[in-house]
Amino acid sequence: MMRTSLLLAAAALVAWGARALLAQEPASHGHGDKYGNPHDLDSYIARLASPERDAWQKPDELVAALRLQPGQVACDVGAGPGYFALRLARAVGESGLVYAVDVEPRILDALRERLAQGPRNVVPVLALAADPLLPPRACDLILVVNTFHHFPDPPSYLRRLARSLRPGGRIVNVDYEKKETPFGPPLAQRVSREEFLRQAESAGLTLAAEHKFLPYQYALELKAR
Repeated sequence: MMRTSLLLAAAALVAWGARALLAQEPASHGHGDKYGNPHDLDSYIARLASPERDAWQKPDELVAALRLQPGQVACDVGAGPGYFALRLARAVGESGLVYAVDVEPRILDALRERLAQGPRNVVPVLALAADPLLPPRACDLILVVNTFHHFPDPPSYLRRLARSLRPGGRIVNVDYEKKETPFGPPLAQRVSREEFLRQAESAGLTLAAEHKFLPYQYALELKAR
C-alpha cells in the first residue's frame, strides 16, 4: 500500500511539473549554458557518471553517512545522470522513493536510459531554475551535490526545499571549498562553507551535522528551525 501511494504521488508530481513547465516562456526549458553546464553536454554527462569520480567524491561513504532507512523518500537536486540518485534508491529500498531533480532535459534523458535497467523507485523531475517542483512535506532527505552555486536566488531556493521536508527531514549540501582544488568550478563561482551557512540561516535553516571526510568539499546537514 505504501509503495502504491508513493508511486501515485510521484506520477501526480510529474504531471503537475509538466504543466508548470509548459506555462513558462520557451527560454525556461534552457540550454546547457543557461544553467552553467558545458556546451559539450555529452562529455559532461560522461564525466558526471564516471567511476573515476568515486575516489574523491566518495559517494558510497557519503550515502551511508546520511543514515537513510528503507521506505523513506529522498530527493537528489541536480541529479544529473543519477550518480547519487541510484545510490539513494538502493539506500531507501524498493519500498522507498527517490525524486531525481534536474533542469536540463537531455541530462534527465540520460538518467532515464540508466533507469531502463533498474531500479524502479527513481522518478526523474524536470524542474525550473528557481523551483525544484517538489510537493510539500514529501521528503525525508534532500541531497544537493555540487549544485548550490547554480541557484539563482539561493535563500529562496532553500526555503522552497525546506517546504518539501517532512517533519524531522534534512537538507544536505555538498559543495566545493572556496580554494584551489584539482576538481570543481572556478573560484569565482564557488560558495564558501561560511557563506553557505549564512544563506541557510537566512532561509530559516540551522546546521545539524557536518561530515568531514571529503577531500575537496564540505558536507553539511541542515534542519528547519
